[in-house]
Amino acid sequence: MKIVACNSNRPLAEEVATILGLRLTKAMIRRFADMEVFVEIQENVRGEDVFVIQSTSYPANDNLMELLITLDALRRGSARRVTAVVPYFGYARQDRKSGPRTPISAKLVANLITEAGANRVLTLDLHAGQIQGFFDIPVDNLYAAPLFARDIQERFAGRDIMIVSPDVGGVIRARSLATRLNTDLAIIDKRRERAGISEVMNVIGEVEGRDCILIDDICDSGGTLCNAATALSESGATSVSTYITHGVLSGGAVARVADSPIAMMTITDSIQATEAVQNASNIRQLSIAPLLAEAMKRISDESSVSSLFD
Repeated sequence: MKIVACNSNRPLAEEVATILGLRLTKAMIRRFADMEVFVEIQENVRGEDVFVIQSTSYPANDNLMELLITLDALRRGSARRVTAVVPYFGYARQDRKSGPRTPISAKLVANLITEAGANRVLTLDLHAGQIQGFFDIPVDNLYAAPLFARDIQERFAGRDIMIVSPDVGGVIRARSLATRLNTDLAIIDKRRERAGISEVMNVIGEVEGRDCILIDDICDSGGTLCNAATALSESGATSVSTYITHGVLSGGAVARVADSPIAMMTITDSIQATEAVQNASNIRQLSIAPLLAEAMKRISDESSVSSLFD
């Protein structure tokens, strides 16, 4: 197998390659003067099983084009199979028509990746499970829950914890983790007035005296989580922490988290940390490289990926 790293999260790709005992395939990915993307694979890939690692995070459109053009270059280089490893799948929140004359952009991106030459996709914690059905090629959707469960057991040993979903839509995700940890579940009932703005209404569940852990797949502006943390604190929670798979953390999100009641936000490195995230006192990262590496090895060996989560 060969691993090609695009530019969105090269440190993650390097760590995955190190775990697998491989080196990254030589590739040149650069921009012309007008910012067109140019890709050249500088090694023979004919007949090879190739994995392209690229999160479509900020700048989402540039990183998506890098991925698509790299996939096309590998297809034209006669790679036997190309797997797009997309730890963070951008446009996933546009997974349905939210109103009249609006797009389903997640489906469009799925079509683009397929047409560019991917034979399969490996991703982590898709925002909505049905996005797997948008692809006409196999999709392996990994889960961060086992990684979070182990970390919570280590950091909160002997404490009275409660898992909390920041909204009704995330209940299934939070319940899965609560079941793993054999603990209780609470839900934040909120009303969203418009995109990017949320207002917490009620806390469903007895959180008084409990160490509350908010679980979500994406933190973008941070408004929902910070409002939820405030509501939990006002309801008597002993402490509030969060576990987030994809730390998008755009705009003033890092400062918002720093000023909130959140004692510690734990995110994965599916998106490369900005300088602000690295310097934040209450944000930490967990590596998904071992999980990705094991999944990639199993795909290459044609063995079970789902058994990773049994």
